[in-house]
Amino acid sequence: MIVQTTQKSKEQLREELLKPDVITGSEMLLRSLLLEGVDCVFGYPGGAVLYIYDAMHGNPDFNHLLTRHEQGAIHAADGYARSTGKVGVCIATSGPGATNLVTGIATAYMDSVPLVVITGNVATTVIGTDAFQEADITGITMPITKHSYLVRDVKDLPRIIKEAFHIASTGRKGPVLIDIPKDVSNAAAPFSYPDKVDIRGYHPTVQPNKLQVDRMLEAIAASERPMIIAGGGVVYANAAEELMEFVRKTRIPVTTTLLGLGGFPSADDLWLGMPGMHGTYAANMALQNCDLLIGIGARFDDRVTMKVDGFAPKAKKIVHIDVDPAEIGKIVETAIPVVGDIKAVLQLANQKAKAAKSESWIAEVIELKRNNPLKYNDSETELKPQYVVEMIHETTKGDAIVTTDVGQHQMWAAQFYKFNKPRSWITSGGLGTMGFGFPSAIGAQVANPDRLVVSINGDGGMQMCSQELAICAINKIPVKIVVINNQVLGMVRQWQEIIYDNRYSHIDLAGSPDFVKLAEAYGVKGLRATNKEEARRAWQEALDTPGPVLVEFVVRKHENVFPMVTQGSTIDQMILGDSE
Repeated sequence: MIVQTTQKSKEQLREELLKPDVITGSEMLLRSLLLEGVDCVFGYPGGAVLYIYDAMHGNPDFNHLLTRHEQGAIHAADGYARSTGKVGVCIATSGPGATNLVTGIATAYMDSVPLVVITGNVATTVIGTDAFQEADITGITMPITKHSYLVRDVKDLPRIIKEAFHIASTGRKGPVLIDIPKDVSNAAAPFSYPDKVDIRGYHPTVQPNKLQVDRMLEAIAASERPMIIAGGGVVYANAAEELMEFVRKTRIPVTTTLLGLGGFPSADDLWLGMPGMHGTYAANMALQNCDLLIGIGARFDDRVTMKVDGFAPKAKKIVHIDVDPAEIGKIVETAIPVVGDIKAVLQLANQKAKAAKSESWIAEVIELKRNNPLKYNDSETELKPQYVVEMIHETTKGDAIVTTDVGQHQMWAAQFYKFNKPRSWITSGGLGTMGFGFPSAIGAQVANPDRLVVSINGDGGMQMCSQELAICAINKIPVKIVVINNQVLGMVRQWQEIIYDNRYSHIDLAGSPDFVKLAEAYGVKGLRATNKEEARRAWQEALDTPGPVLVEFVVRKHENVFPMVTQGSTIDQMILGDSE
């Protein structure tokens, strides 16, 4: 594992870093990152950042993890950020190095993940001349960053880094890009790191309007069938405890979105599961029959609402709590908007919160949940992916950090792994980025060396990032890598079966590599299972093995994710599959 090699105290290190020396832009960057508490940077060098990498040489205080692709670096930084709440940092060179980060930047932007993305650029004297490996990365990424900087004067670099971390980690969190031309990284100036930030025009609303909170509490007190839909904002605001207190006081059932999983414990009777396209029967039916809907840190994504004009039709009022005012009213008509940090809003609400008139409703939805559990037709002859996820949950007691790639396995993991604490679930929600799962697990493991990290992948997504097996082997990063291998692009196949009348087009992944041999080629232990007995034995061996292990579970090709709501349908129009 990557570890700090320095034995200096934090105070000694900070004192050294703040010395007003005349240093280069590269040294300023490294000092500034250390002053921001960054303990690992994920990156890949190239010509435009060689001065920066030269400054890293022999620096015992600075940790850098060399990935095998720039996209692996930014997804690892993303997993680091989601699992800790800290700002993740990655670095790449100019041109193709920078453009290889674009998908990861968009992934973080869609899911509100705090990143500082550092790119090199050609020298300021040749910007705009189509110089070798030049790309206008600030222009390219403008729609998918909170803010971006092109540093033209080395004296501005410390201020820019301070501002970048502040912007990334406040308000609605997100990625900030700093583009550093090569001559700026080599220029020298006196170093002075600011101790505070004051950006004109950037003052996110954190404290809520008390009158709006009172209006919400009045609506709750009058409600008989209230529902909470809690999203990733609860997790990002570290507000899980406040949400639990709020639910206890108001007596309101809860559904958590894909990114909200873990924000409210799945073991609680009032948790109804995940809503939307692949949501539970209880969650979807409760949303359709509630008389008051409270969205907390959820953006009413189309995969949650499905047909918008048929979403929550019996809700007399919709309350929307969000730190980003642009989200309120964007998708659903909102009667009571509450702008502010989720933690601050719930802390204020909890001072006066009282129970809704909801006991009959609670009994109704608990019965709905009990009578309509998630189901699948198990088999003694074929290995089912749902069984694999259930087995992983049981053996880890729900205490692992689980990352996923995107596709059917992602939905099965969301359905059958039960999360009881925040920041234990890492997945690409808004952008749906294949290739995200495994690198994000590396970042989460580096950030949480004492926790078990399980990366659940499909055979398609694993091939988009398999080169990162090298860094697990070299650095002994003990991620347990699961490959759910159905030899097909599973979610695309499911849509083609159900929506496109079995017209299967370009989904066959039968030519994929032998994943066990692939893992072994990188120096990672590889195991395979094709039935239940083999699955239990291989998985236990993986858990008992120090270091990284890849386990390939060969599962049924034609298994589908149910429930499913097709596009154009309302969320109560669920296809329940074989159990329907």
